This record gives sequence, structure tokens and C-alpha cells, in this order.
Amino acid sequence: MKYGIIGAGAMGVRYGAMLQENAGVDVDFIETWEPNIEAIREQGGVSIARDHANRHIVPVHVYYPEDYEGHPDVWIIFKKQMQLANELKRDAAAGIFHDDQYVFSAMNGMGHFEKIEKYFSKDQMICGTAMIATRMDGPANIDFMGPVNSEVMHMAPYNNKKPDATMQAIFDDFKAAKLGPVWADDWKGMCMSKVVFNAVCNTLCTMFEIQMGPFIQYDGVRDMAKQLFDEAFDACERAGIHLIESREEETESVITISKEYKYHYPSMYQDFSKGRPTEVDYINGYIAKIGREHDYVCRTHEFVVHEVHLAEKMRQFHQNHNDQANQPAIRQAEAAI
Repeated sequence: MKYGIIGAGAMGVRYGAMLQENAGVDVDFIETWEPNIEAIREQGGVSIARDHANRHIVPVHVYYPEDYEGHPDVWIIFKKQMQLANELKRDAAAGIFHDDQYVFSAMNGMGHFEKIEKYFSKDQMICGTAMIATRMDGPANIDFMGPVNSEVMHMAPYNNKKPDATMQAIFDDFKAAKLGPVWADDWKGMCMSKVVFNAVCNTLCTMFEIQMGPFIQYDGVRDMAKQLFDEAFDACERAGIHLIESREEETESVITISKEYKYHYPSMYQDFSKGRPTEVDYINGYIAKIGREHDYVCRTHEFVVHEVHLAEKMRQFHQNHNDQANQPAIRQAEAAI
């Protein structure tokens, strides 16, 4: 089958490149970030490394939506939650979506499937989660984190029926690509299991600007994780959402996965460190929203959301402070010119 990747960022490139190189399928990329497109075209592909080593150029086909004339069998969507609605609207206006196409997405957070189903049949949508750490260090510059064959992802039909023949073919391609696919029975419980994990690791690492390895050096991580997980599980249980992992398994996964990806900065931190808005409203905020809708207040998650937004707001003052601190050196440099 032929695949189209919407979003040539960290995860989009990882899926597309692994499908190309390992499964031998045709892949096209749709991108709207101009610096990324121009960098890809200038260097003849995407520069990819794994754990900072063996960097090489992987040739890819990348297009603006308005320039694309292809017809992939499957769309794979990896955009930031805040960008998705406008991205889908632009793609639809460009006429690249068709009734016979399937769509898969394993974006972080929740809220994207409701946006995607405006353009695709529920019977042709596959929900996913990916426990796959990837960094984008700049336009057309990607670093796959974790050893080869460490990739694990889950997928489930959005209609909660059994996978049809096309969905199974997509699964088989993902398996051939060495993306580690596993079928799940219920998409919502599957996705929320990843959301509550991210609500601990992504959010706390971001607030303290640390990698996952140093994060678990603190003896209180298990207690912090348990407090956040207990609230999340309580909210989900009241909403009738049954996560695919237990509270104990989620807590243990914080330790085991952080050890495996000890040098990784979570995606939320990558956004935060570059001055971009984070997805905390779609992670901790989504958990808190579920709680409020079912007469349960997730006080810790609500507080954490405020903390992250406060940190985002404070960046402007750090920048002003740094600019003021550099003024003597700037004036000295100007005087020397």
C-alpha cells in the first residue's frame, strides 16, 4: 500500500522512514512548515540519527498540500494538537482527502480523533499510541531515541469493531517496518493509558527541564506518579473508560521506560524549550476535564496544568532578564566595532 504522512516532524518522519526503509512501501510527506520543507529539499532528504549516532540522509518526497497530486491508500497523521484543526482544514481544501482512504494517528494527548472524523469515515479510522521516543532538533534533523527493535505501539479500530482486511494490512506493514504494533480491543482505554503515562513523565520532566533518566533518580518519583495515576484512574473509571494497564503497571512503566530512554527529553519539553505552546491541556487537562464531567475533581492534574502554563508565561521574563544581563557585553562589543 501507499502511505501519506501528514506532518514531517519527529514522529511523522520516524513512521515514514521506517516504512520506507524496513517495509519497502511508498511514502509521501505533506508538510506546511516552510523551513522544514526547504531544508528537506535542499539536503535531498531528512537527516536521521539513532541515539545521536550513524547520522545519514534518508531521501523523502515532501509536498505542500496544494502541490500534492498523489492518492495514498492510508494517511498517517502526526501534528501537534493545537495545529491539527487548521491543518486538516487546509488539507481538505487542497483536495487531498478521498472517500476510499484509511487514516491512522498516534498523536499525544486526546481530542484529535473527533477532529479527524470530520473528514474520514469512522469505519476507516485507526487509533494508535506509540511508546516511541523521537527528537526533532531542527528542520529536517531527526534523532530516533532507543535501540533498534525497541519500538512499541498499540492500535485499535475507532468503530470498536474487529479490524477489517485493510486495517490488518496496515498492521502487517507496521510490523514489517519494525514499529512493534499490537492490537488493542478498545481504542479509548488504549489511548487513555498513554495519556496518563504522559501526564506524569512528559509534564514533570518539562516543569523541571530534565531528561527521563535524571527524573527517576529522585526517590519520590513513585509517590508522585501514584498520586497522578490514582486521580487519572479514578476519573476514567467514573467515565466508564477501562485502561489497558493497571495502576501498578502504569507506575512501574514510569521507571522502566525512563531507564530505557534515559537521555530523552519528552516531546512536551521539546516544545517548551523552543518557546512553543505545550500540549498539557490535551494531557493533564483532558484528564481533569473527564473528572469534572463525572463529578470528580482531579486537583493535582488541574494544579499541574496551571504550573505548566505559568512556566510558559514566565519565559518572557527570563528572556528580558537575559537580555538585560547581556547589555554590558553587548555595549562593549558595539564599542569595539
